[in-house]
Amino acid sequence: MLGLAKRIGARFLLTSTSEVYGDPLEHPQKETYWGNVNPIGVRSCYDEGKRTAETLTMDYHRGAGVEVRIARIFNTYGPRMCLDDGRVVSNFVAQAIRKQPLTVYGDGKQTRSFQYVADLVNGLVALMEGEHVGPFNLGNPGEFTMLELAQVVKETIDPSAAIEFRENTADDPHKRKPDISKAKDLLNWEPKVPLREGLPLMVSDFQNRILNEEEGKGQK
Repeated sequence: MLGLAKRIGARFLLTSTSEVYGDPLEHPQKETYWGNVNPIGVRSCYDEGKRTAETLTMDYHRGAGVEVRIARIFNTYGPRMCLDDGRVVSNFVAQAIRKQPLTVYGDGKQTRSFQYVADLVNGLVALMEGEHVGPFNLGNPGEFTMLELAQVVKETIDPSAAIEFRENTADDPHKRKPDISKAKDLLNWEPKVPLREGLPLMVSDFQNRILNEEEGKGQK
């Protein structure tokens, strides 16, 4: 893709990830933080893949003059996500709708920050239309533990939903929260939709699709 951008003179957008910070020793994470990543861990193919993508993008920018923009995207949720993509918000919402226990890994005290998809889209547009390469953190600084997220999902869908604890996955980051000062200053961007407003929009979409899925099974 970078080769194509070089040949036709296109502006190239790399959607990188907060995972480049690994299990961060800095909190919240600024773009200047180099990260704390296990290069041979079970998550490293994703973490290091994105870090390498940033490296190649900057090499093409510096060496070949390709116009590039780099966004480091933090956890994002919203309608039309895959029902079973394994992401924590999708998992909790689908489980609560299906009357299954919400699976929490470890003690549930690890934190994430969740941004609504429309906020992310606005951030990416601002990045592509602006003159700054980045990288820019695009995320919502509202920080929730997994147990707090499970509680918000329960309140939104089914207050009687059970929580089931499971053994944590290896190299799971303990904390994740973006410092978005750079995006505020240079892109004039910040997220507008808090979790308690965005989540019901995702829930209604998931409810429609899961209901249709179950009706389809019943007709077979």
